[in-house]
Amino acid sequence: MTTFALHAQLAADGLFLADWPLSRLLRMNDAAYPWLILVPRLTDAREIVDLSAADRVRLMDEIAWASQALKDQQRPDKINVGALGNVVPQLHIHVLGRFKDDPAWPKPVWGHAAPIRFEAADAAREIETWRTALSPYGA
Repeated sequence: MTTFALHAQLAADGLFLADWPLSRLLRMNDAAYPWLILVPRLTDAREIVDLSAADRVRLMDEIAWASQALKDQQRPDKINVGALGNVVPQLHIHVLGRFKDDPAWPKPVWGHAAPIRFEAADAAREIETWRTALSPYGA
């Protein structure tokens, strides 16, 4: 039996927040946007249709939890949810808060600018802030 392994690009780009019942939850290491990533901890899942019916329901619940926490924490003008996977084949879902005054509005954030990485101390604070905001969900 193969165990779950996070794709190297997701590991490099994300800050670990939690393991929910289905997904590993990451905070994108980009201070420009409030951006969460859910990665179902299933081997070889590339598309949502690769999940069982029960796991699809669980994934939708987890997307809703992440979206609600983002909405409560950041109050964005819009929440974008997407499973692109053009660069990273491992199934992962972006939950991204957008603001009318953000650097890329209204265009997609991908390719707009290089990520603004958190300094170590700021990353630790960001992780703690999100863990607190997410604590009512997915435990």
